[in-house]
Amino acid sequence: MKTVGFIDYFLNEWHANEYPAMIRDYNQKHGTDYQFKYAWAEIDVPGGVTTKEWCKNYGVEPCATIEELCKKCDCVFVLAPSNPEKHLAYAEEVFKCGKNPYIDKTFAPDYQTAMQIYDLAEKYGVKFFSTSALRYADEIKDYNENAKTVFTVGGGSNMEEYIIHQIEMAVKCLGVGAKKVLYNKYSDQEWAEVEYNDGRYAKMMFSPCMPFAITVADNNEKSAYKPVNSAFFNNLIADIFKFFETCEVPFSSRQTLEVMKIREGVIKAKEKAGTWINI
Repeated sequence: MKTVGFIDYFLNEWHANEYPAMIRDYNQKHGTDYQFKYAWAEIDVPGGVTTKEWCKNYGVEPCATIEELCKKCDCVFVLAPSNPEKHLAYAEEVFKCGKNPYIDKTFAPDYQTAMQIYDLAEKYGVKFFSTSALRYADEIKDYNENAKTVFTVGGGSNMEEYIIHQIEMAVKCLGVGAKKVLYNKYSDQEWAEVEYNDGRYAKMMFSPCMPFAITVADNNEKSAYKPVNSAFFNNLIADIFKFFETCEVPFSSRQTLEVMKIREGVIKAKEKAGTWINI
């Protein structure tokens, strides 16, 4: 048996609520024995389920500190998906304990903070990775930085948080080297365009109720519109546990930093809608 612990800003959120079942499903499918046993959260949900209540509901032990959780756990998930501003401090505490965590999306609030987290990992001699689960959609599994153009659509409660999914898909397909971004808004649709110096290009449309879909053209100009319906979260969980076993990061850190660079650029471009800005 290997023990699993969750670190979160507050625990009663979608990822913390859903990952335990995904871990059980992974065990059943692969014959493994990862057991979710411990959790720590900085705050209780305001006016909602407390950390102690949440842990009781999930049959896990609440820890008083991140250090305590790290001492008790083999595998550490740093969650707080809606609070990336918390990841730097949480990651440093985990790194100090010599743990190699998975850090949930959104990785960091900005590019500079993302670089700080990588610098801390190097300082403490640990490894980690972070991603949106949409990177693991079967619909884009054959594109590894070899696409020419990408068009994505998707939704969520707000563009600033949920555009990360579309950017992750685009970077997985196109790779790094984005140079400038453009933002426009039409009614409830928010559009972001990303250009590279060599002709690569991405266009992303965010609208609150849109399901995820993608169109990719490779260098042979082939393209097809694909709704994203595959079990991308299950694929992600499998890669997380592979990482815990091997400490081999499944893709380049340059892509994670590229995602953060583009996201930061898109958010800044909102202030100058209709104008290309360099990133």
